[in-house]
Amino acid sequence: MRFPYKTMSIVLENDIAALLPRLRRFARSITFHREDADDLVQVAVERALTRAEQWEPGTRLDSWMFRIVKNAWIDEVRSRARRAELFAPEEEGEHVGDDAAEAHQRRMAIEKAISLLSEDHRMVIGLVLVDGLPYKDAAEVLEIPMGTLTSRLARAREALQELLSDRARMKG
Repeated sequence: MRFPYKTMSIVLENDIAALLPRLRRFARSITFHREDADDLVQVAVERALTRAEQWEPGTRLDSWMFRIVKNAWIDEVRSRARRAELFAPEEEGEHVGDDAAEAHQRRMAIEKAISLLSEDHRMVIGLVLVDGLPYKDAAEVLEIPMGTLTSRLARAREALQELLSDRARMKG
């Protein structure tokens, strides 16, 4: 049964709104900057709503939205490279003296290690490990074969583990 356009639009808008926390989490995992992630999600939602007719009802909306976020990020990275803009990292000392300082330092170490990974590895980590997307769905979002996703994820995990253990050895 086809919905009238107005009803379908409202349903789609509500479903996209329900995905916002997951989209933001994915965006944070690939941008590592709160404001960039928020901007990326905004761009993705705008693209989705202006191109709503491209989404096929009955298919996975989350996969479609993740793909839009991924493509919007690729566009942004290319744009930044052309402009040669550099963004300063977040202040690392904002929680000095806080009871949660150690947990914050661990999180910062993980974020730093993930930021050192290739973009392909960051995307697969963001979709599978951070958002918990099934491998099949993550492969669809990234538009790669399942075998490529699993090998990329294995290499990303290895690299991440090595970066974190190197950091621990340097600290200890």
